[in-house]
Amino acid sequence: MSPRSTLRGIIRIERQAKVKIQAEARRRSAMGDIRYYAGVDIGSTMTKVVIVSDRIETALIGPTGPEHRKLANKVMEDALSQANLKFEELSYVVATGYGRINVPFADRQITEITCHAKGLHSILPTVKTIIDIGGQDSKGIRIKDGKVINFVMNDKCAAGTGRFLEVVADSLGVALEKLGEVSQHASRATPISSTCTVFAEHEVVNQLANGEPVANLVAGVHESIATRVYSLVRKLQIEKDIAVTGGGAKNIGLVKALEAKFGSPVLVPPEPLITGALGAALLGKEKCEKAILDGYSPTRSKEGLREAKLFL
Repeated sequence: MSPRSTLRGIIRIERQAKVKIQAEARRRSAMGDIRYYAGVDIGSTMTKVVIVSDRIETALIGPTGPEHRKLANKVMEDALSQANLKFEELSYVVATGYGRINVPFADRQITEITCHAKGLHSILPTVKTIIDIGGQDSKGIRIKDGKVINFVMNDKCAAGTGRFLEVVADSLGVALEKLGEVSQHASRATPISSTCTVFAEHEVVNQLANGEPVANLVAGVHESIATRVYSLVRKLQIEKDIAVTGGGAKNIGLVKALEAKFGSPVLVPPEPLITGALGAALLGKEKCEKAILDGYSPTRSKEGLREAKLFL
């Protein structure tokens, strides 16, 4: 058989395969079959899983921690149980976040910047500037139609991150989730001059010993973080609407401090921790749907739902 005949045969087989895939997609659609897609976001402190179809089926948040980081499969199992699904029913799985390499059952890894943009746009489509305050970093992201235009990140210093709030909460004897509420009783925001988390902690402890009210100190910490975040994000040429995500978005005191610093209302999604996982799931859905329209099946991971072999 000549090379030309062989090539024609290969092209014919590829066309037949595409027609078959597209026909199967039309059959599933006509029967009302639902496809499910999952996003897994392994952050520094929390692991999030979101499963979507044409809506959000379920969202689950669990701790990351030293051991949990390599056990993303456990959080996925819980999410599947909550949605009454089996892993085999998922059409595609996308992993994101710092620990995305530790998700062996994921079909693809995508950066958290891209996933945050996609996820938040699906919830708050008017937003053009995202402030993400996570456990170990803070980010500013400029987006347009759910796509990243530019971003900045602070991952070298804990100041301006959730870790800073954890340290201060521990020093003041206040539960982390209560900081926002406590700050609402402040008569003023006590200035925190230190820009380093370690020195700021000592400064807070010293001021507390000198009789400064806890509420004022917490308000001062919020103002300090807001100032650092603003200095970071303004490099992007801030454009409204502005939204905040991550654990910091659950702190009303910090959100108000950001609004004062940015001189604008700051939107908060209903669950600010899941935007990355949601974006990952939606990007997986897009990839699958485009593949079907083009007549091929996207490449899937051959790994089952298991824990990572290596802790990276």
